[in-house]
Order: sequence, then structure tokens, then C-alpha cells
Amino acid sequence: MTQSDRHNRSATPTAAGVDTLITRLRDEGVAKGREAAARIEQDASREAARIKREAEAEAERVLADARQAAAALKTAGEDALRLAMRDTVLELKAVLTREVNEKVHRLITTELKREAFLQQLILEVAGHGRNEAGIAPGEAMEVVLPHELVSIEELRRNPLELREGSLSHFVLAVASEVLGDGVRFTVAEDDASGIRIRLQEKHVEIDLTDEKVAELILAHLQPRFRAIVEGTVK
Repeated sequence: MTQSDRHNRSATPTAAGVDTLITRLRDEGVAKGREAAARIEQDASREAARIKREAEAEAERVLADARQAAAALKTAGEDALRLAMRDTVLELKAVLTREVNEKVHRLITTELKREAFLQQLILEVAGHGRNEAGIAPGEAMEVVLPHELVSIEELRRNPLELREGSLSHFVLAVASEVLGDGVRFTVAEDDASGIRIRLQEKHVEIDLTDEKVAELILAHLQPRFRAIVEGTVK
């Protein structure tokens, strides 16, 4: 056997061992790599799941906040709308009431400036009404006339000098005869339309001026007017 043969025979087991070691190391490395890859994949999956859960929770929170904000906005809008409607209704009622009051005042003021109406009013209140009020004949009575229609100078004139049909002519030529003794006429110092009847001995004044008459009529009308408005404007 030659020396070369002996060398080859001794070298073969060593080479085989090296190959085996390399194979084993390679297999172990591959296995560890696979294990590491598996761990990385598991960690990545857990992290992805955590991120997904947190994202879903955040989305739910944002959605809940949005729903709450929307509900609050809706409630606030409904409250504001109800308040606006209430204010509108109240303003409309106030406007209607004010217009009715103004029209009643204008109507009464216009009527009390009509001389023919005032003549009839004087006869009814100071004439026919004195018996119903228990006023004795001859009892002192003062009828205060509106200065817009009658002046002191006219009351001092002769009835024949005055325009027939005027309030002054009526007062001087007719009223004293119809009403009887104890009745005297004066002129108001303010701008009120209508008349005032003063019973001097009883210290009583019957106010039939435009403001007072309008006040009495409105006191009578307003409850009915409010009922009509309440039934119409809601």
C-alpha cells in the first residue's frame, strides 16, 4: 500500500465529519431562522390585532361622540325653533292687540268729535239718565265740553249768532231747556274729546272722554279678543 493510499483512507472520515457538521449547522440555522420568522410573524399578527382593536375602539368612540354631538345639536335646534316660534306668536299677539287698541281709540275719538253724536250723548247722560241715577231736579250739574268743538266765547254768545246745528248752538239754545235748571256748561282745559258730567254736590264725575270710553270698551273686548287670538294663533 502506498503512502497516498494511506493518506486518502485517513482523510475520508474527517471530510465526512466536516460535511455532517456543516449540514447539521445549516439545518439548525434554518430551523432557528424558521422559528425566528414564526415568532416575528406571530408578533406582527398580535400587533396588527392590537392596532385593529384600538382603531375599532377609537372609531366607536368617535362615532359615539359624533352621535352625541348630533343629538345635542338637534335638541338645541329644536329648543331654538320652539323659542323662536313662541316669540313670534307672542309678538304677533302683541301686534294684533296693539292694532285693535289703536283702531278702537281712533274710532271712539272720531265718534266723540261728531257734534250730532255729542248732542245725543248729552241728552242721554245728562238728561234722560239723571232720573235713573237718582239725581234730583235742580241738582247742580256741570257738563264739561271739549274745547276743540266749543269755546268759552261761544258759550257767552247769543244762540242766534251761532251756526245752527253746531254743538255750541245746541248747548245754548236747547240743552238748558231740556235738561232743566241747575245745569251749567264749561269747556275742558285738556285736549280730550267727549264730555264729562260733574255732580258738584255729590263730588262725582262721569268721565265720557275718548280715553276713558276706549278704556272701558277695551276692558270689555280684550277677554273676547284674546280668546279669538288664542284660538287662531297658536
